[in-house]
Amino acid sequence: MIEHSHLKIIQALHTNGTLTEAANALCLSQPALSHQISYLEKKLGIALWEREGRSLRLTQAGTLLLEVAHQVLPVLSQAEKTLEAYSEGRQGILRIGVECYPCFEWLTGMVGQFMQQMPDIDIDIVQKFQFSGLEGLLNHHIDVLITPDLVKKEKIDYEILAEYQLILLVSADHPLADIQHITPELLCKETLLTFPVPLERLDILTHFLTPVHLAPEKLKQIESLEIMLQMTALQRGVCILPEWLADIKNKNLKLRKIRIGKKGLYQKLYLAMREPDRTIPYIKQFIAVGQKTAKNSSV
Repeated sequence: MIEHSHLKIIQALHTNGTLTEAANALCLSQPALSHQISYLEKKLGIALWEREGRSLRLTQAGTLLLEVAHQVLPVLSQAEKTLEAYSEGRQGILRIGVECYPCFEWLTGMVGQFMQQMPDIDIDIVQKFQFSGLEGLLNHHIDVLITPDLVKKEKIDYEILAEYQLILLVSADHPLADIQHITPELLCKETLLTFPVPLERLDILTHFLTPVHLAPEKLKQIESLEIMLQMTALQRGVCILPEWLADIKNKNLKLRKIRIGKKGLYQKLYLAMREPDRTIPYIKQFIAVGQKTAKNSSV
């Protein structure tokens, strides 16, 4: 029954004291304001003000409505500003899905800079999915997905965030420690330590061993990167990591880095998003910061 415009009228009458000045403040003609006041009183069934000479004085009902206006109008004003910021992509929540440990490590290296540039954007990070990251994206459980896998799917768009080299890590006293690059024939004799992901998502298999019809002697899936590196240092196996991540984690263990094949094995990191969301300003900024971070670092 009581509308936003009614509260502004009551507030303007109280602030300005006369009908003429209140009309000017509201950018209305005096007859138009008088009509709206009469309509409001008729609608509410009670007088809201009374004349005292040339001035207007609020009645008890008008004073009550004024108190409501003082409480409600600032809230509505802030809500309008917030909704405008949401619509312009300057404020909101960015829900980021990550599908692999290197994805999470990469995110930690750039998310601080993104939050500095977009202080009104909150961040939620999702690592567990009921089915898959892409399903979470399609079902609107997340807004973007950081993934090493480019899976063509309708209504999903991809942007390359970074490209980096995968390397083999072995202990300093491992028999392979001094070679320049690993061959499939040598690697297949080793115990390969990997993160617990489906085998078809392991590039070392799909792009290096499987094409030559080879497989590791043994494959162990390890949840923890720290345990994986400790096992590698103790010659319980060898592992494959992005070179930038190996450089970060290998400062104390002194593991040896070996190129995979003569030309190296490279991987890309993608940001998957719903096609219509590509134009959202904070998603565009997330992509820009991520790509800039990759160019300015070893990633």
